[in-house]
Amino acid sequence: MSETPIGILPCQAIETLIATGAVASQTRFDADQVQPASLDLRLGDRAWRVRASFLPGRRTVEERLADVTMHGIELTDDGVVLEKGCVYIARLQERLSLPAGLTARANPKSSTGRVDVFVRLLTDRGDAFDDVAAGYDGPLYLEIAPQTFSILVRPGTRLNQLRLKTGETPKLETRSVGVDLQSGENGVVGYRGRRHAGVVDMDREDGHDPRDFWEPLQAQRGELLLDPGEFYILASREPVEIPVLQAAEMTPIDPSVGEFRVHYAGFFDPGFGVDEAHGKGSRGVLEVRTHDTPFLLEHGQIVARLVYEPLTERPTRLYGEGGSHYQRQGLKLSKHFRTWG
Repeated sequence: MSETPIGILPCQAIETLIATGAVASQTRFDADQVQPASLDLRLGDRAWRVRASFLPGRRTVEERLADVTMHGIELTDDGVVLEKGCVYIARLQERLSLPAGLTARANPKSSTGRVDVFVRLLTDRGDAFDDVAAGYDGPLYLEIAPQTFSILVRPGTRLNQLRLKTGETPKLETRSVGVDLQSGENGVVGYRGRRHAGVVDMDREDGHDPRDFWEPLQAQRGELLLDPGEFYILASREPVEIPVLQAAEMTPIDPSVGEFRVHYAGFFDPGFGVDEAHGKGSRGVLEVRTHDTPFLLEHGQIVARLVYEPLTERPTRLYGEGGSHYQRQGLKLSKHFRTWG
């Protein structure tokens, strides 16, 4: 890996890692599993309901599971419901055998974050969530914690994605992201999740009536009061565009600008928002959850940071080529829901 430029690996480099066995799977990889600068990860057939989250530390994940497991769950093609308010650990189909100098980082997929499902990657003897150390050789696991809606999953369900990096990737730029509380269609500037909604099938696109799950919101004088414990979908004020030789990550907000968390799903692939036929820039969707106190949000207020990093080379395909649910998006719910109306 010493001759490889420092940066995030594009799709063709990920495909090479798959071909050489550095990234492997229990089953055949799906044709659309490799994204422009990331790899979708898939649930396997085994999960555990646990009484507490954990990091494995000096042990394997399954050794640590012995201390916290309440019961095991077999995932089937018919689907299994994971209840909101509960914590689960699932074995993933993929495993890694990383060369020296190659690390990885995981993040929820956009559609996972937009239904308020908190997921984090675990590795054997790992001391941090979502980060995979250089040279890691072993299985992958996913912590799953549905917050607002219970979800239906099965083997092959994709809840998170993995980026692979060489070296200490430099931060090229950090941009502040403000919230839009003025330009929503028909005055709607956001959505709040309904507390007692039904189950979201994570593999069913355009299959749920949004009115059963969401309450549309209108701002008053460019302000929106966020209630503790509630989940909101909002949009960025600024359009987001990711150059073809870069990728970006939306980082959660720090307490210095507000007591809330923004953007569970933080990866933006190269080409996002780049659409010469329809104009450039797509809004970033903000997944917002407040902490212990109500918070009055104002139009344009900074709520997150967008960090740009280089790719090692131009990807052979870009985000949105062949169609995408989120290219040219404004305020938009996840792909599980039909268009409002």
